[in-house]
Amino acid sequence: MTTDNIYAYALSKTLTKVSSPTTVGLYSSCQDRLDVILGQMEVYTNRESLRIEQKCHKRQKPRATKHSFTGLLALIGRLLFYTPVWTTENQNHHNVRFIYVNFSAWHFAGSDLLWAGIAIRLFHAMRMNFGKLHLALYHIAQYDEEDEIKEKVVKDGPNNWITKKVCCCPLWLFILTILVVPVLLLIVLIVWDLPKAEVKPEEQETEAISGMAKNLIFTQDWKIKRGMDNDRISSQLGFMNEVRKEIWFLTQFIKFMEVFERRRIRIMLKITNLDRCSPKKIVAVLEAMNILLSDQESPVLSILAVNPNVLLEKVKFAESCFCKEDRAHALLNRIVTLAFTVPSMCENLKRSLFHSLTNSSGVCEDSLLRRGTHRRKTSSIDLSVVEIEQSKESNPLININTETLDVKEDELEKMVQRILSNGEKKLNKYMLDDAISMKRMINSVRVTLIIMKFLKTEFPDPEHTAAWVVLANQWPCRFSWILQCVEDKKQRAAIDQRNMSADNSKTLWEVFSESREELYLMRAQIEDLLEQDRDPEVFEAMLKDDEFEFTLKNLEIFQVTMVNLDQSIRRELALIRGTSRLKDSCWMRTIAPLPITTLMKMTTDDICKEMKRMKLEGKYIETVKEHHLNGSALVFGDVDDLKTLLGMTFGEWATFKLHFLSFVSPHRPQYENMPPFSSRNPLSKFFHHAPHNYSSTPSLC
Repeated sequence: MTTDNIYAYALSKTLTKVSSPTTVGLYSSCQDRLDVILGQMEVYTNRESLRIEQKCHKRQKPRATKHSFTGLLALIGRLLFYTPVWTTENQNHHNVRFIYVNFSAWHFAGSDLLWAGIAIRLFHAMRMNFGKLHLALYHIAQYDEEDEIKEKVVKDGPNNWITKKVCCCPLWLFILTILVVPVLLLIVLIVWDLPKAEVKPEEQETEAISGMAKNLIFTQDWKIKRGMDNDRISSQLGFMNEVRKEIWFLTQFIKFMEVFERRRIRIMLKITNLDRCSPKKIVAVLEAMNILLSDQESPVLSILAVNPNVLLEKVKFAESCFCKEDRAHALLNRIVTLAFTVPSMCENLKRSLFHSLTNSSGVCEDSLLRRGTHRRKTSSIDLSVVEIEQSKESNPLININTETLDVKEDELEKMVQRILSNGEKKLNKYMLDDAISMKRMINSVRVTLIIMKFLKTEFPDPEHTAAWVVLANQWPCRFSWILQCVEDKKQRAAIDQRNMSADNSKTLWEVFSESREELYLMRAQIEDLLEQDRDPEVFEAMLKDDEFEFTLKNLEIFQVTMVNLDQSIRRELALIRGTSRLKDSCWMRTIAPLPITTLMKMTTDDICKEMKRMKLEGKYIETVKEHHLNGSALVFGDVDDLKTLLGMTFGEWATFKLHFLSFVSPHRPQYENMPPFSSRNPLSKFFHHAPHNYSSTPSLC
C-alpha cells in the first residue's frame, strides 16, 4: 500500500485522542486520494476502537453496539424509568465508538439552504444506527428544552442512574402498580361473577401513545425539511435556531447513549465536494459548521475534505466577505483545529500510476489510487500490514505492522506529553493565547510524531518537533516563502551543476535575511497571504533562537512529515516568483532577468563579470568600469542615457536590457503588474518617478 495509508492511520490515531468538537481540514488537489484516505480512516478508527476496548478492565467493558433482546429491554427501561447521572467516570470514558456520516455537498447544491443538509444527514445516520423507536422514546421520556439553559453538574460516585419518581415512589413501581391493580380487580370480578358494566368504546388514545406516534412519524429531519419548504420560516433567523435546537437534541441523546453503552460516541462527519459549489453556499456551510457543530458538548468530528486552491479562490469572491476575518484563510483558521495537507506523491507511486495509465487500456484511470478502496471491501485482505513505498536508493519496501506500534502506545504517549510539556515552557512566548491555535498545535504535533515513527525519521532532538509545528502554524506565508527560496536555490544549483551539501548547516534565518527585500517588494500581491501570519517580529525572534536548530538539514527532515502547512500558499508564491523560468538552464546562463534586489547589491566588478558571461564585447565592459556603473546606477539611472553611453547595437542592447533592466520593460517579466509602493510611504513618489527624472536631478549622480 502507498503512504496514503500512513496518513490515514496517523489521522485515525489522533482522532481517538482529541476532544470533540474538532474540525479537520483534509487538503489535497486529488479527489481520489482524499477518497482513499477517508475510506481507510474508517478501517483504522474501528480497529483502534476495538484495540482500546480489548485492553480495558472487565468492569469497564462497554455494551455491544448491536443490542440483544435483553439489551433492548434494558435500554427501553433506562429511557422510560431512569435519568442518567453525569459523573467524572462516565464523562471520561476511554473506550470510543465512531459513527460515520457522509455529506456530499454536491448532492444538496440545488438547495438554497445547503447547510441544512448537514443536519438532515446527521439525523438520518442516527436513525440508521439507533432506530426511530429509541429516538422517539428519548424525546418523550428524557428530552427537556429547558435543560439547555440549566447548569450541568458533574458528580463523583459509582451510580450512573437514578430512578424517576412520582410522589416519592419510583416511576417503574408506580407504573407496575397501575398495571397490576386492574388485573387483580378483573380477577376478583370474574371470581365473584359481578354484573358486567357496559363498556363504551374509547374515543381517543392516551397522551403517551399519541406522543410516541407523533415522534415516530414526524422526525427531526422532517421538521427541518418543512421549515426549508416554508419561505416565510426559512427566510427568518429563527430557522437556524430551530435547526440548532434539533442538533442540541441529538447531542443530548448521544450523551445518554454514552452513559448506557459505557463508551464515548463520536460522529465522524465527512464533508466532501464542497469546492464544487458556489461561493455563497461554501461560506454558508463553513459558517454552519462554526455555529451548529461547535457547541462545547457536541460529539461531532468534522472532516472537511477539499481542494484548498479551489475553495479559497471561491471564498474570495463570496458576497459576505466584508472584513479581514471573513476572508478565505481567516475563515478557515477560525474553524479548522487540525489542518492536514496530503503531501505530493512519491516518485515510485507517480511512476506506477503513469505506467498503469499508459499500458492498461480499458481500465479506469484511477484504479491505482482506488486500490485501497477495493481492498477495504475485501474481507480476506489483512490491513494490519502497511507497506511503505520508498525510492530505490533506500529500502524498496518497508513492512510496518500496526500492531507493533500498538505495543509501544505508552512510549508514544510519553513522547507526546514530554514534547508538549517542554514546548509549553520554551514556546510559551511564541504561541498565541487562543484555544483554537493551541488545539491545532497539539493535534499537529501528535500527527507529525506518528508519521515520523512510521517513516523511521526524527529530529536529532525530538523535542524540537513542536517548534517546527508552531513555525508552520503561526507564520504559514513567511515559512512557505523560506521553503520556496530553498527550493529555488536547489534548482539553480542543479542547473549550474553545483553541490549544495555544504549549505545544510545554513539556518533559516540566513535564508530569510537574504530574501526579505524581495518578499517586501511582493507584499502588494500577497497581502491576503501575509494576513495569515502573526507578529513578524516574533517570527524573526523565533528564527534567531539557536535552541530550536532551524537549519536546512532539519528542514529536510521536517518536510517529509509537514502535513500542517497549506501547500497552496507555496504554490502561489512560486507562481508569482516565476519559479518555472529556473528550470531552463540555457535561459539561466544567458539572458534571464535579474531580480531587482540582486541587481541593487551588485558592484561594478559584478556587472562586468555578468557581461563577460553573456559574451558581450570588451569595449562595453571597459565603458562600465570607466564610468563606475554599479547595480544602483542601473536601477536609478536614466535608460536612454545609459543606452547612449554604452553605444551598443540594437541586438546587444536588447540582450543587455532584458538581463539587467527588465524591471523597466513594459512587459515586466519579473513581478508582473506589481503596483507602486503605498502612497503612505514618504519615499514612494521618489521611487516611482526617479527613473524618469534622473536627468533633472544632478544630485543623484
